[in-house]
Amino acid sequence: MTILVTGATGRVGRQVVQQLVTRGANVRVLVRDPAKADFPSSVEIVKGDLLDIDSLRSAFKGVGTLFLLNAVAGDEFTQALITLNIARESGVERLVYLSVLHSDHFVNVPHFAVKLGAERMIEQMGFSATILRPSYFIDNEHMVKDVIFQHGVYPMPIGGKGVAMVDARDIAEVAAIELIRRDRAPGKLPIDTINLVGPDTLTGAGVAAIWSEVLGRPIAYGGDDPAGFEQNLATFMPKWMAYEMRLMAERYVSDGMIPDAGDVERLTGILGRPLHSYRDFAMEIAPAA
Repeated sequence: MTILVTGATGRVGRQVVQQLVTRGANVRVLVRDPAKADFPSSVEIVKGDLLDIDSLRSAFKGVGTLFLLNAVAGDEFTQALITLNIARESGVERLVYLSVLHSDHFVNVPHFAVKLGAERMIEQMGFSATILRPSYFIDNEHMVKDVIFQHGVYPMPIGGKGVAMVDARDIAEVAAIELIRRDRAPGKLPIDTINLVGPDTLTGAGVAAIWSEVLGRPIAYGGDDPAGFEQNLATFMPKWMAYEMRLMAERYVSDGMIPDAGDVERLTGILGRPLHSYRDFAMEIAPAA
């Protein structure tokens, strides 16, 4: 059967597609702009989005398994609920859903609460599903690398509790493995939840120390200031989204994003290799400094 991938042109979705193709899966993607869908020729492309009922119904024809990734948006919950309903209507019962770590704890953060709601719907609708709960993406740091390189400051207010940042490559590979496992299973598999974390749980000061070592010059931690973080973000994104990011940062500071016992070992077992580390990422992009 065909595996349908949503969010396929993003950082994670694009790599999920590549991982699936490498593993010999039949892949279809649903994209708003086919011009951005630079995929191998074997990948089938359907134009549409998660609020376009006609395109969704078309995209689900002949599909056996769904990878559901929908980005943070004002209508994120509506997108998820409609897609799950159309999936069930189309006879699709196997899926992998990209949620977020601590979706059941950080419930005051809108996109965490949204993902928890989608998780509950997946369970109550009887899907055979893997729920992936990734921590903070290491790849987010591309947005702040110029501040690090040019001003000598690590500006993300992640606090002192610790955040187990995860590499998008690890997220995508686990997603592909789970999609193929469910797609090729002879029968319906039970729901499983996998926390996606990195090998190290890092504080703001700890991340600054890594950059200091990698760059060979002092890099300071900008401090725990979610309010200032919101003000900076509001200069280039919608204010509601900047506020939501502030709420998330406040939870990083107060609670951290700490993995459960055994998470790292489980992931290395699934992948059959070590996880990508934050230091790996810093070493990869340091030449651009």
